[in-house]
Amino acid sequence: MAGPLTTVPPVVVLLAVAVLIGVLPRKVGHALGIVASGAALAWAWVVPSGAFLRTTFLGFDAVLLNVDDFSRLMGIIFGIIGVAAVLYSYASEAESVQTAFAYSYVATSFGAVFAGDWLTLLFFWELMAVTSTLLVWHYRGAAIRAGFRYAIFHGIGGTLLMAAILQNYAIKGTFLFGSVPGGPETAGIAPGLPAALAAVGIGVNVGFIGLHAWLPDTYPRPHIAASVFLCVFTTKTGVYGMYRAFPDGHVAIAYMGGGMAVFGATFALFQNDMRRLLSYHIQSQVGYMIAGVGIGSALSQAGAFAHVFNHILYKGLLFMTAGVVVYRTGEENLKKLGGLARQMPITAGAFTVAALSIAGFPGFNGFVSKGIVIAASHYDFPHGPIHVGGLTTLEWLLYIGGVGTFMSFIKFGYYAFFHGEYDGDVADANSGQAVAMVGIAALCVFYGVFDGALFALLPFDVTSKPPVSHVYHTYTVEHIVEGLVLAVAGLIGFALTKKPLSKLGRVPDIDSLTNPVVFYGTRGLVVGVTELYAAADRLAVTGAHSVVSSVANPDSIYEGLVETDSSHPLRAGIGVSVLVLAVFVTVALLLLA
Repeated sequence: MAGPLTTVPPVVVLLAVAVLIGVLPRKVGHALGIVASGAALAWAWVVPSGAFLRTTFLGFDAVLLNVDDFSRLMGIIFGIIGVAAVLYSYASEAESVQTAFAYSYVATSFGAVFAGDWLTLLFFWELMAVTSTLLVWHYRGAAIRAGFRYAIFHGIGGTLLMAAILQNYAIKGTFLFGSVPGGPETAGIAPGLPAALAAVGIGVNVGFIGLHAWLPDTYPRPHIAASVFLCVFTTKTGVYGMYRAFPDGHVAIAYMGGGMAVFGATFALFQNDMRRLLSYHIQSQVGYMIAGVGIGSALSQAGAFAHVFNHILYKGLLFMTAGVVVYRTGEENLKKLGGLARQMPITAGAFTVAALSIAGFPGFNGFVSKGIVIAASHYDFPHGPIHVGGLTTLEWLLYIGGVGTFMSFIKFGYYAFFHGEYDGDVADANSGQAVAMVGIAALCVFYGVFDGALFALLPFDVTSKPPVSHVYHTYTVEHIVEGLVLAVAGLIGFALTKKPLSKLGRVPDIDSLTNPVVFYGTRGLVVGVTELYAAADRLAVTGAHSVVSSVANPDSIYEGLVETDSSHPLRAGIGVSVLVLAVFVTVALLLLA
């Protein structure tokens, strides 16, 4: 169904805006980016469900635009954060070219989430990797090496996803999603090898344990405004892709999500670099979303996408607050900060809202969406091997991740804003940064207090049976007590671990093993291939030289052989020459046969 709102996909318009941002005067270009993001938000809000734009690409049916409740939610939140991120970028003195790269990243993310077939999604998926890599590289310095590793990871992930899509096409005979007219009878990626390839390929983007090292390695490196864009689009588009691949969920994906929640929160607690801490918490929070997708029920999927929506708000806000601290002090390390709340009350207030939101404290948006996923893990998922206190294994993992989140952000706030005193005078956020932060902080509170406004955006109504198996109510006594208990546990946990944590240096992650293995393994492979080629080349040259000598002066060769024993190099050379000549003649005869 095409209409006036679907004649041109939004990605086309947004890519044109990205080009203009790079060439127009800085103020005009950034203003255009803010207006275009607002227009994209409005478009996503009003475009009718079921709208699609069908075409043919490389001889295959393709749907460049597909609007349903899942893609609409993604478009709305991408538009909201786009407005705030471009404003923050301008206020943080980002160059126009950097914002242009960032906006092209926004545009390609729109293209991916509004795709109606796997071929189109893959096309924009790969463009996202390219545009985000350019965004990282633009900052130069340490960001260059991190950007290379980032590009390699996403290149491998995209290749695996492409292999899954091709395998899926071989089975189903179409690239179309099951939800679009003319699509296959069964949605998602076909089970077996295609599903395994898709899970790992998409798993790179969402930060599966073992495939996550690019995330904390890359996001702390570029300009502070670039980090705000980076923390939003790749991982959340990955969650969207995981849902498209596994619309009915999968138990292994659910448990991976629970493991990510614990692993990311644990490693975040070990960090002193602010943006590195926040990067690990992307993995942790995405774990809740992946768990929701893996559970596969209407309640869990609604919770997963509610958490996508909320996470983009509070994680973007957290990177903004950390960025302002870096912008004003030049320091990334929590140990070199302290007491900034007195001099930076706006930034400290915005951080507090974001920290309470990500931790899931009652009254903030994270409390709403985390609660839905945890409820689904209780009502819609098998008990698992650890069924203690009436809680499922997955439920325990999500609760442990929640305690770790409270501990991490108590640590962040304690060392950056509320403990000690910073040496020197520090200005608070400038007006543009303050407007961006306060606006997003207000939304974190709004969607936490007025949960019905969030429920209205979700693909399934969580307040009625059907579609959900268990009706969800946010502000019950049980849920509120649950949130408060997690907060107290986090506070006690931080108090008990504060001293040993303060003595920790950098805790090695899996990349401390994989980076040397990949480096030396690749170098060994290159050297091995090169030396093998060199040996073959020497052998061929020796043989050719012997043949030429034999033909040019056969008598001298014969005389030399008579005068030498059988081990003489000359005899060996002629033997090799005869062998090479015999192989050549044999191959020639086979080709002529």
